[in-house]
Amino acid sequence: MEEELMIGIDVDGIEKMEENNAAAAVDDDDDIGHQVDDLFTKVEKLEQRVNEIEQFYLTSSKMQSSNSQKSSFVKDKEKLKHIPGYKKHQQEAARREAIAAKRMQDIMRQFGSILRQITQHKWAWPFMQPVDVEGLGLRDYYEVIDRPMDFSTIKNQMEAKDGTEYKHVRDICSDVRLVFQNAMKYNDDKSDVHAMAKTLLEKFEEKWLQFLPRVTEEEKRREEEEAEAQLSIQRSQEAAHAKMARDLSNELYETDMQLEKLRETVVQKCRKISTEDKRNIGIALTRLCPEDLSKALDIVARHNPSFQSTAAEIDLDIDAQSELTLWRLKCFVKDAIQGQVKNDATFEVGNKADSHVNPIETIVSKRKMQICNALAKTAKKRNQKR
Repeated sequence: MEEELMIGIDVDGIEKMEENNAAAAVDDDDDIGHQVDDLFTKVEKLEQRVNEIEQFYLTSSKMQSSNSQKSSFVKDKEKLKHIPGYKKHQQEAARREAIAAKRMQDIMRQFGSILRQITQHKWAWPFMQPVDVEGLGLRDYYEVIDRPMDFSTIKNQMEAKDGTEYKHVRDICSDVRLVFQNAMKYNDDKSDVHAMAKTLLEKFEEKWLQFLPRVTEEEKRREEEEAEAQLSIQRSQEAAHAKMARDLSNELYETDMQLEKLRETVVQKCRKISTEDKRNIGIALTRLCPEDLSKALDIVARHNPSFQSTAAEIDLDIDAQSELTLWRLKCFVKDAIQGQVKNDATFEVGNKADSHVNPIETIVSKRKMQICNALAKTAKKRNQKR
């Protein structure tokens, strides 16, 4: 009776242990799954940041090669906001604009003296007020003249404070020309108004030519200030992206370490690579194309620094490789050979009629022979030790 009870207790205990082990295994699998999901999410975000940095430096390189000084490195204001000191750049830009606008106001005031000389001329009276189209019965005036202009309109716009005022002296100059050009366009060449407009326009152009150096000097100064501001933003961007690149490099390294630990954890939970698996891996290596073979040897070299994957003679000891290396090799050669079989089938159909010896095939055969010899040599050494 006691023996039956003992057996019953042992069976129950074993079942509970099995249940606990199964539950622990499920928990471990779930934990690994969560870690993989987290890594995928992290890698996606890192990839987006890498693309952003690459795009910045690609754009930067193109702009430097084309010597485009006026182009802004970032046109998107949302991206500019992430630049360190962006508010300071904004404040400096606003201050610079205010100073430049004040200088332009001074130039426009100086230009007012030219305008007074023209408007005080004895022939200026027809152009002082808007044309009285209805009073003069000029029914076709708006069909001929697209944009009427006169000196009272110019004066009002120069004195406006509601945002409609002139921002640049060249705009005033254009409107003064328009006054005379409209008169010459609508009135016949032999008319008094046409002659008066032509004479005043010539006088204005003479005075404008004398005044122009002040305008071009201010424009050049403003361009230089703008270029300097753009350069400052560019440098801030470059510094910000350089820091992003450094931070990203550290995060990529940490992610790589996490991934490596996860690989090792998964390998530890996997079954051990059997002798048959090792033999199959060795055979599979001899069937790889040169490119895949190089990749396979790189896998070995990654976890075995002393292994020379590019040496003329390769001594590859499958038994000496770690479980992680063997599992990676097994997965790699399986995928590589499956892809190779598909490619070989396509290649064979396309080259059935070709009877010439392909130099690439000779290289492949030679490389395969080297691997076979290396494996055979390793096996021979192992047998001798036994």
